[in-house]
Amino acid sequence: MPRRVLTGRVTSDKMDKTVTVLVDRRVMHPLYKKFIRRSKKYAAHDEANECKIGDTVRIIECPPISKRKTWTVIARNGTAMGDAVSASAAASA
Repeated sequence: MPRRVLTGRVTSDKMDKTVTVLVDRRVMHPLYKKFIRRSKKYAAHDEANECKIGDTVRIIECPPISKRKTWTVIARNGTAMGDAVSASAAASA
């Protein structure tokens, strides 16, 4: 089963090696057929503490790292983060 990849914006970087990512999505209302915004926050692993508030990041599913953290940052502002890609690949193998 393929792992999900989401794109979102960093809203908090206060934790060590963890960032909070806000992911927005648009869904159609079942009755009124109007597109509405839904958002959710994910805790993602940032090994090098590179991500700052306001960065656009891509996160990928990974095996649980802690109670809330099951996502890993793979790209920041359009550039891949080398350590995260190899770490998530090693964790899934």
